[in-house]
This record gives sequence, structure tokens and C-alpha cells, in this order.
Amino acid sequence: MIEKMTKRISEMISKSKKKVLAAAAFVGMTGFAYAGPIGSATSELAQYRSEISGLVYAVGGIVGFVGGLRIYNKWQNGDQDVNKELLGYGGAMIFLFIVPTVVGAFFP
Repeated sequence: MIEKMTKRISEMISKSKKKVLAAAAFVGMTGFAYAGPIGSATSELAQYRSEISGLVYAVGGIVGFVGGLRIYNKWQNGDQDVNKELLGYGGAMIFLFIVPTVVGAFFP
């Protein structure tokens, strides 16, 4: 009785191993099938990296200028939350100017 159970369990394990190997092979083959289009898309994105980086810097400059005007206006009016605005815009500008550098590291 025990021998029959162990034989049956070993058959079930071998069937499940076959299924897992078949699924892994299928996933592996589909991964190779998509390698060409992904590679070409990556190379196309790498071509436009400098233009996108310049665009992000330009948008950051405009947002920084508008933020500076808002902070100056609040300061001149005597508002109490000038420090909060200054820290908010300062953090946003630091983030905005660091992001193109980090993206550039991923697409050399």
C-alpha cells in the first residue's frame, strides 16, 4: 500500500515538473520574441534623451520663476506661510533638476 502511494506521488511530482518546465520554456521563448521591439524602442528613446532633458529643465525654470514670484508676493504681503511655500518649491525644484540626471544614467 505504501509503495503504491509513493509511486503515485512520484508520478504526480514528475507530471507537475513537466508542466512547470513547459511553462518556463514557453515564457522564455516569448521573452526572446519581444527582445527586438523592446531593444529598438530603447534605442529610439536614447536618441531623444538630450531633448527631453532640455525640455524638463525649461519647464523647471518656468515653474521656478512662477514659484519665486508667488513667494515674493507672499513675503511682501506679510503672510505667515512663506517658509512653507519656500520649502515646497525648493524641494520640487531640486527634484525636478535631479530627475533628468538620474534618467540620463539609465539611458547612456
